[in-house]
Amino acid sequence: MSNIQEPQYSHLSKEAPASQTPFVLALDEVVPTVSVSRPVLNGDWSIDPRNPKTWSLRCRIYHTAIPAIYCFVATFNTSVYAPGIYQLADQFQTSETLAILGLSIYLFGLAFGPMIGGPISENYGRKPVYLYTLPVFILATMGAGLSRNVAAFVVCRFLAGLAGASCLAVSAGTVADVWDMALGGGLAAVLVVQMGFSGASIAPLVGGYIIQTRNDWRWTMWAVLIMTAPLLAAVVCSKETSKKQILKHETKPEGLPDRQRLQLRLILLRPMMMLFMEPIASITVYNAFVYGIFFAFFHGYTYVFGRVYNFTSAEVGLTFIGIFIGVTLAVPTFIVVNKTLYAKAKAKAPDGRPPPEERLYSSILGSIGISVSLFWFAWTARADVHWIVPTAAGALFGWGIVSLFLGMVIYLIETYQANHGASANAALTFLRFSVGASFPLFVIQMYDRLGISWAISLIGFISVVLLPIPWVLYRWGPFLRSKSTFGPSKI
Repeated sequence: MSNIQEPQYSHLSKEAPASQTPFVLALDEVVPTVSVSRPVLNGDWSIDPRNPKTWSLRCRIYHTAIPAIYCFVATFNTSVYAPGIYQLADQFQTSETLAILGLSIYLFGLAFGPMIGGPISENYGRKPVYLYTLPVFILATMGAGLSRNVAAFVVCRFLAGLAGASCLAVSAGTVADVWDMALGGGLAAVLVVQMGFSGASIAPLVGGYIIQTRNDWRWTMWAVLIMTAPLLAAVVCSKETSKKQILKHETKPEGLPDRQRLQLRLILLRPMMMLFMEPIASITVYNAFVYGIFFAFFHGYTYVFGRVYNFTSAEVGLTFIGIFIGVTLAVPTFIVVNKTLYAKAKAKAPDGRPPPEERLYSSILGSIGISVSLFWFAWTARADVHWIVPTAAGALFGWGIVSLFLGMVIYLIETYQANHGASANAALTFLRFSVGASFPLFVIQMYDRLGISWAISLIGFISVVLLPIPWVLYRWGPFLRSKSTFGPSKI
């Protein structure tokens, strides 16, 4: 049997293949594609040894740990220097707002990075994204630690965020590559997402301890470097997980520069197209708002526990243990939901694969927890109430936000699968970090003008308005997915 197929000129087809979007069809009409292929083992990719889903359990865990740890480090770097903001402002002789800008600009970098890394990973592979962005992340973080003025610090923070962001989008694609979502993939995705939130929630605790003991905010940057260096070695030793790249010799387009340039443009535009054209992209609005609150809490905690309870930097950092406990408890909650409600739906499904909406139970529970926790914190953060009470509200908030996010991320992964899962996650990441970057810039002013109770209550009222979104998605999700341009039936 010959390994070479006849050239295929898809632009001569009168009808678009089911696997093509209108954008890909338009591309094929401009420039023909010539492909070279050899057969997959027994014609079945599911049993082919090159398929990452058939790798050993140890190998799959290794390739899941890389994006999980990368996500932890990237989000850890968002807020680790937050306890040292006042020290940084004093050292650089600048305002508190400009010192906070180092956090916000890093979040803007996290917002834009996945818009490039996510779609590129779908077309050129996951490993190159990890391999090329991690050294940039390390160098930019080092530059931030060596900065001698606030301008250099802010620029380096943006570059670090831009480089570190790729893992936040590519992680979803990697999980979809390596795991069957019905057979362990859900738990893998949960752990990767949980690591991202754990990094952000534990960072102020570590940062507060560093500021208290070292009395130098630069050591917060060195702490990030110490965690990141071993990760680079792990990435170098990893393998490619993208099916498209593993089989690149079987479906390799022969070099046509005009087509490749046009394809690259469409690849980079895909997340933005999904953000504005996909019906289910509305969930990104709710996620973005909640993520904004999450980062607003970092400064809110410093404000509340520093001014109301007169805590030191290290003591303020300890209060974040509440959020960390909540973030951690969200994982067993998701597992329990998965073993009960989702298991029932799976048993009823004819093929054992229930619709993606069955993953939204934890999001529904989390949406309630978020609203309750905000009002709880708003009216108990007072000098006459013991500090443990608002700290407990933070635990409920941490549990609620991760429960909400877990359900929605896995919903996106199952809806778009490996082909466009990274782009869908990139669109989600872009919006949530863009909003998250803006909240810290005005939250302190809001506390000063409205007072702690009413400022947080205002956020709570908005969360109540947005609370029905997971419920609506659960009810009408199948109809919305039927209108999708990028769903599995369209790619």
